[in-house]
Amino acid sequence: MSHDHRTKTSRTRLAVAFGITTVVLVAELIGAAVTGSLALLVDAVHMLTDAGGLLVALIAASLMVRPASTKRTWGFRRAEVLGATLQAAVLLAVGIFVIVEATQRLFDPPVVQGGLLVVFGVVGLLGNVASMAVLASDRRSNLNLRAAFLEVVNDALGSVAVIVAAIVVLTTGFSAADSIAALVIGALILPRAVLLLRDTTNVLLESTPKGLDLDSIRQHLLELPHVREVHDLHVSQIATGLPVLTAHVVVDDSCFYDGHAPEMLSELQECVAEHFAVQIEHSTFQLELASHGERPTHE
Repeated sequence: MSHDHRTKTSRTRLAVAFGITTVVLVAELIGAAVTGSLALLVDAVHMLTDAGGLLVALIAASLMVRPASTKRTWGFRRAEVLGATLQAAVLLAVGIFVIVEATQRLFDPPVVQGGLLVVFGVVGLLGNVASMAVLASDRRSNLNLRAAFLEVVNDALGSVAVIVAAIVVLTTGFSAADSIAALVIGALILPRAVLLLRDTTNVLLESTPKGLDLDSIRQHLLELPHVREVHDLHVSQIATGLPVLTAHVVVDDSCFYDGHAPEMLSELQECVAEHFAVQIEHSTFQLELASHGERPTHE
């Protein structure tokens, strides 16, 4: 499947998920107002961030298909990372708010209408399951879709917590169950938000991508014939599935005089493109004469 076709499919799935989430959001806001449930209100607020996150993801997916230009040589490929970072940051803020508010309500639980809460909890769960089904097949395509899928999964778990709390309130009259459910939702949100924020921040900081070891790459390059030294070696990631490598490679002087340099360049590029678990198809090597003298290295 071509990249353009995958992106078009992803945009369609995101648009459908956004529509479902928006409908459920309206229903949960009405439900929170009617029942007085913090858990349902928290789930609605979470759903609001999900709707915003899905909208950001949809915009990012649309930007990613724009062609590169002389001003933006990678196009808008990094839009997926920016979108995912924004979603993770919002999720983190919501998670912290939920825990603080729910903790305060534990000491003064309000009256909650359990019967209506069950109804709205089920409506939310059904909507989340539908969105999950739409996004599931593409969730590993890139960070943007992964963030969107995680938000919907968190919402589904939150809806389950709302339903359980509603049943407890309905059968036992224990109103604090609503605040406990809100705490559970917050506990589900925070770890996933932190992990996603870590992954996206690593990309923005141009850290070495997962699955690649810089020392291993250097050692493998040094094992090629005529290679004397490898310095200024850098590997970063523009977007999901797009790692890039640059390096200065010191080779025997003879490579420049017997016409072997072009072949050396091909060997170096094939080495990083085929040898490692993560293929590096975009690599730039600067070949240097061994007699050129020692250069300061900046790893």
